[in-house]
Amino acid sequence: MTDAKKFSQVDVALKIEAISGWLKEKKGKELVLIDLRGKESYADGIIIVSATSVRHAQGLAEHVRLQAKAENYEFMHYEGFQTGQWILLDLNDVLVNIFQPQARELYNLEGLWADAPRIEA
Repeated sequence: MTDAKKFSQVDVALKIEAISGWLKEKKGKELVLIDLRGKESYADGIIIVSATSVRHAQGLAEHVRLQAKAENYEFMHYEGFQTGQWILLDLNDVLVNIFQPQARELYNLEGLWADAPRIEA
């Protein structure tokens, strides 16, 4: 088997479905899955999820990182891990935003992308 990254070979909806499943496994709350295909050049999809604590947010981020590695999905980097208020994971074509509830309300990414289609998973 090749070590080639799968991000270019996996449909973004399937990738988002897999990632959302990983987040649900670890009890991520209030998942919103946004399809940005054809709307933005920096990503094809955005996942927004809430955590119940800083430790929970960090656990969600680490779980996604490890699962992405296991699935050979390209994982670029993450930001905000230390504070855990808003952790951004960059999986190249999919961005995962893990929020504490107060930060999620403050930044209101769902409102920013209110006109973008949602993905059901």
